[in-house]
Amino acid sequence: MKKALLLFCTAVLSFSVIAQREIKKAPELKEGDGPYTQLIIRGVMLIDGTGAPPVGPIDIVVKQNRIVNIVSIGLPTPGMSSDSNRPKLEAGGKELNCEGMYLMPGFVDMHGHIGGNQAPNAEYVFKLWMSHGITTVRDPSCGNGLDWVLDQKNKSEKNLITAPRIKAYTVFGQGSKEPITNAVQARAWVNENKLKGSDGVKFFGAAPEVMDAALRENKRIGLRSACHHAQLGVAR
Repeated sequence: MKKALLLFCTAVLSFSVIAQREIKKAPELKEGDGPYTQLIIRGVMLIDGTGAPPVGPIDIVVKQNRIVNIVSIGLPTPGMSSDSNRPKLEAGGKELNCEGMYLMPGFVDMHGHIGGNQAPNAEYVFKLWMSHGITTVRDPSCGNGLDWVLDQKNKSEKNLITAPRIKAYTVFGQGSKEPITNAVQARAWVNENKLKGSDGVKFFGAAPEVMDAALRENKRIGLRSACHHAQLGVAR
C-alpha cells in the first residue's frame, strides 16, 4: 500500500513539474520568402466555403494579408486577348502560377491551446496548424498566460514569426484577487480584461446573476465569448 501511494505521489509530482514547464515561444523568422507588397494567385479554381461548386479559373489579389480582389479570367477565346482583364503585378509583388490547382479559405480552429505537455515548443504547434490549412486559432484560456499569448499574437500580425492569426481568450475571473460573486464584480473584471488586451472570455459557468452580467458587459464593450458546458453546471 505504501509503495502504491509513493508511486501515485511521484506521478502527481512529475505531472505538476511538466505542467508548469514553460512553453518556448516561436523564434523570429529566418527562413522563407516575403512578405510581399502584393501577391497574385493566378489561374486557380476557387472553393469559397459557401457550399457552392468550384469556380474559375480566377486570379486572386492579396495585399497586407487581405484578399482585395477576385477576378474571373474565364477560358481563352481564339482571336481574343485573355489577359486584358487580369490584375497587373505591382513593384515588389509576387505571382504564383496555380493553374490546375484548387484554393479554399483557411480553416479557423475555435479551440486550440498553444503547447502543452506533448508539444512544449510553440514553433512546432504553429507550423503544424498552418501545414494543415489552419490560418486562425482561438486560444481559449491562454494557458501560457495572457501576456505570453499576446506577444505571439502581435508578432504573428507583424509577420515576425511563422504562425496563424491568434485570438486570445482568458478564463472568466483569471487574475482576479478575489472570487467574483456578484454582478458589479463581474462587469468590473470584464472591463479590466479588455484593457489587458484580451479578445474575449472563456466561461466555465458561474452563478446566473454573475454570468448574465459578465456576458452582457462583454458584448457591450465589443469582446467575444466561449463557454465550456461542464456537466457539473448543466442544471444551471
